[in-house]
Amino acid sequence: MDGRKVDREAARRVGKNLWSARRRAGYSQEDLGDLASLHRTEIGLLETGKRLPRIDTLMRLAAALEVGVEQLVEGVEWLPPGPAASGSFTVRGLA
Repeated sequence: MDGRKVDREAARRVGKNLWSARRRAGYSQEDLGDLASLHRTEIGLLETGKRLPRIDTLMRLAAALEVGVEQLVEGVEWLPPGPAASGSFTVRGLA
């Protein structure tokens, strides 16, 4: 880990969305990794929610899968901070 705080619930939701999009496209993790210039293990870490992708990674994955970035982040929203608290992500409809 690189020390960054990762919202695990958001990471799991993005991972589930990525897994679904990859399966619909008919790609293996290795196929998608090749198309997006990522290692297969990175795809696995993202799909299992162990990593939350950076925006450039999301864009590469979306392009490789021929979907919009919004499809990969569907169900994840940012809640702005209140007066005395930091903001956080919220995940809708996580199964």
